[in-house]
Amino acid sequence: MRRDAFASLTRERLARETGRLDKQAPYTVALTYPSPYGVAMSSLGYQQIYRLIQAEPGMACERMCLPDDAGTGPLTEEPLTLEGLRPLGAFPLVALSVAYELEIAGVVQLLEASGLSALATERRADDPLVVAGGPLTFSNPLPLAPYVDAIVMGEADALALEVLRTARDARDAGGKERALAALAALPHVFVPTHHGVELPPTARADDELLPAWSAIRAPDSELGGMFLIETERGCSRGCSYCVMRRSTNGGMRLVPAERVLALVPPGTERVGLVGAAVSDHPEIIHIVRTLAERGISVGLSSLRPDRLSDDFVAALKLGGYRTLTTAMDGASERLRGLLERKARVRHLERAAELARAHGLARLKLYLMLGVPTETDEDVDECAAFVGELSQRIPVALAIAPFCPKRNTPLDGAPFAGIDVVTRRLARLRAGLRGRADVRGTSARFAWVEWRLAQGGLAEGLAVRAAVHAGGSFGAWRKALDAAAPTAVDATRRGARRKLAVVAPRPGEPS
Repeated sequence: MRRDAFASLTRERLARETGRLDKQAPYTVALTYPSPYGVAMSSLGYQQIYRLIQAEPGMACERMCLPDDAGTGPLTEEPLTLEGLRPLGAFPLVALSVAYELEIAGVVQLLEASGLSALATERRADDPLVVAGGPLTFSNPLPLAPYVDAIVMGEADALALEVLRTARDARDAGGKERALAALAALPHVFVPTHHGVELPPTARADDELLPAWSAIRAPDSELGGMFLIETERGCSRGCSYCVMRRSTNGGMRLVPAERVLALVPPGTERVGLVGAAVSDHPEIIHIVRTLAERGISVGLSSLRPDRLSDDFVAALKLGGYRTLTTAMDGASERLRGLLERKARVRHLERAAELARAHGLARLKLYLMLGVPTETDEDVDECAAFVGELSQRIPVALAIAPFCPKRNTPLDGAPFAGIDVVTRRLARLRAGLRGRADVRGTSARFAWVEWRLAQGGLAEGLAVRAAVHAGGSFGAWRKALDAAAPTAVDATRRGARRKLAVVAPRPGEPS
């Protein structure tokens, strides 16, 4: 996108935003999200860091996102910040929020299009420091390591400002190397040039700092200008595929209902309640109903089928729900047991009955294909069960290939295979033809995500090669297949493969 077109679009977007905290300060950083604006402004973590920086005396930030028209290869125009239309090189520090593995490509694109080397070791002493954080740090940030000077591990609420102050003061006193040494001395901060591949533990914010809430309501975001706020952080459940399970950062921490309700600004029309297990909050029905009675439409980031009740679904309907969305995750009852999901057939049947009883238009179910030990029989069981549900209410399936992540019990499990996932998706579609809407995400790029999720520095370097080659799946496959693990990568992988997954059924490819 040309600069004049970008400037015009940005002015229009900023004019539609509500709650923006415009500010100038002596120390201003580029708060950067390696996906387009619509995604960035739907990220509560990104908004939380924005709000904290803008409240800090002597400090401010300008936002930068990946251009809307960015392809998968190198960017053709220099990206600019939203507020000041300035390039990354104009700032002393670039603060990155990275949600998941494929966004590392966006990091490479933004840095290189800004005239900076993507590789941290090749950047000059007077180039901006690049510091990253975000959800990826709970799983495996090593593929990101070649591109950043430091990574804040875990919950950055309490650490972000300390990291920025430390980087500012140490660099002013002694330059880039002194700043890196000072950052490396902070707990929960990973500096690759100092720590190699040894990751520090993730940070846990004090409960007094909860909840996070959004500063800006952006109508052009994917969530359409919702005011986002946490009702809880973490999870008390033990799902074997999930990074945010009960063993992560002390499990679930609740935000009192009165605190949530008091923070919703007057005049708000839409509220998004955010958390790994929002429907497990003991006061969630009260929160939803109170907001709905104020005339506010409500969205929840997660609904567990075993938590749904008549009162709960009635409150959701009052809050504007037209589709009841929940997760079945595994294709069969057996697989849901393997995944340690509490969702059972009776819960999903009850969800369909409640959705119909309260006049909702349809039931939407999230499902993973390619779960370890999955067979065609499991897929057929899913088709038969969903077909029965569709006789009660229209059903839509949103399907993603299973991608095992580090720091979960299924860490080290194999990817089922592109062909296997594609074939099973086709089998499920055939079994539900005319009875349910079945939509799936790319098995090819799920394989890429898996390689990065289970990878290290070598896979991280492959991201740059894939972007340079145009970012197609073929470019990714070639780059990842050529990735040569370093000795530390290999050692780390060997220590990690401790999971013994149940063997496939006879006749099923492993």
